[in-house]
Amino acid sequence: MAEFDNIALLIALVVVLIILSQAIKIVREYERVVIFRLGRLSGVRGPGIFFIIPIIDRVILMDLRVFTIDVAKQVVITRDNVSVEVDAVIYYRVIDPANAVIQVQNYNLATSLLAQTTLRDVLGQIELDDLLSKREELNKRLQEILDRHTDPWGIKVTAVTLRDVALPENLRRAIAKQAESEREKRSRIILADGEFQASKTMTDAARLYEEVPAALKLRELQTLVDIAREKTLIVVTPSGDVGTGTIAAMTTAFQKERIEREAEGREAARISARREATMREAATTEASRKGQ
Repeated sequence: MAEFDNIALLIALVVVLIILSQAIKIVREYERVVIFRLGRLSGVRGPGIFFIIPIIDRVILMDLRVFTIDVAKQVVITRDNVSVEVDAVIYYRVIDPANAVIQVQNYNLATSLLAQTTLRDVLGQIELDDLLSKREELNKRLQEILDRHTDPWGIKVTAVTLRDVALPENLRRAIAKQAESEREKRSRIILADGEFQASKTMTDAARLYEEVPAALKLRELQTLVDIAREKTLIVVTPSGDVGTGTIAAMTTAFQKERIEREAEGREAARISARREATMREAATTEASRKGQ
C-alpha cells in the first residue's frame, strides 16, 4: 500500500511539473504574447514572466521589432505614358499585437501586397520628371497611404524608400540628349550675356574716347607698346595715320627741347662756378697786398 502511494505521489509530482512547465511563459523585451482562452481573446502579456492555463489557453508570439519588405520590381506606366520599373523598401512594425492577430490573417503578406498595389497606383498618377526629381515627396506620400490602410491591423509603416527606377535604354539616351541640349542652351545664354556686358562697356569707352580724343590716341600708343614687347614681331603703322606721326614728332621735339634746356642749365652752372672762382682769387690777392 505504501509503495502504491509513493508511485501515485511521484506521478502526481510529474504531472504538476509538466503543467507548470506549460503554464510558465517568459518572453523577451521586444516580444508580446496574445492569449486566447477557450477561443476568446484574453489579453496581451509580456515582456517577462507570466502564467497561462495549459490546454485552455492558446498563445501566439508576436515580434515588435521593425520588419523590412523588399518590394519586387513593379512595371509602372506613368501619367505621361512612360513605362518604368520601380522597386522599393518598406519598413514597418507591430504596435498592436491583438489587432495584428485578429484583424488580418497574415499581416506580413498583407502589408507586402498592399505596398505593391499602392506603389503602382501612386506612381501611375505622376509624370516621369516628378518620379525622378521628387522622390522624397513620393516616399512620404506612400508612407502616409500605407500607414493609413494598415493602422486597423495594428501595423505602423515607419518609412518607404524608392530604391531604384529603371528606365528603358532608348529613354535613357533621350534624357541624356535632352540634358546635353539644356547645358548647351545655358552655355549660350551665359556667352550672350557676357557679350552684352562687354558691348555695354565698349559703348561707354567709345563715348569717353569721343569726349576726349587724346585718350584714344594714348590707348593706341599703349597698344603699340604692348605689341612691340614681342621682339619677333614687326609693327607696321599706316602711312596715312597723320595723328600717330604728329604725336611721334611732338614727342621727339619735346625730348630735344628738354635736352637743350638741360645743356643750357649745365653751361650756366659752369659759368657761375667760374665767376665765383675768379672772385675768390681776386679777394685772396687783394688781401695779400694789404698784408704786405
